[in-house]
Amino acid sequence: MSDQLTPGASASLTWVVTERHCTRRGDHDIFSTPNLVHLIEDAAIEALAPYLAEGQGSVGSKVEIAHVAPTLKGAEVTATATVTEVDRRRVAFTVVAEDGNGKIGEGTHERFVIDLDKFAAKLEGLAS
Repeated sequence: MSDQLTPGASASLTWVVTERHCTRRGDHDIFSTPNLVHLIEDAAIEALAPYLAEGQGSVGSKVEIAHVAPTLKGAEVTATATVTEVDRRRVAFTVVAEDGNGKIGEGTHERFVIDLDKFAAKLEGLAS
């Protein structure tokens, strides 16, 4: 991981909410909380990507999210992940998600930078 990764680095990612992102409440299809978590994780992965060396990736280790407003199917949702702390391989983020009506979610997320070959070997050991 590059030493240039510092607090303030960020990335945003936008999804159009489709049926596969939704749960049904009454007569409405709304953006589900698990998909909100997925979107903010993907935004954090995007924020880290420019700073990772060849053969590195990251895994999520912690998510604390408040899903504060509904979003209907067909709307756009944008998640922004901003680095708040870098401690060796651990990277902490604040995350915010918004749709056309304002904030729909916020919280924190934590990821660890990993060596993909070592991680694959560990997974192979679990599979045997």
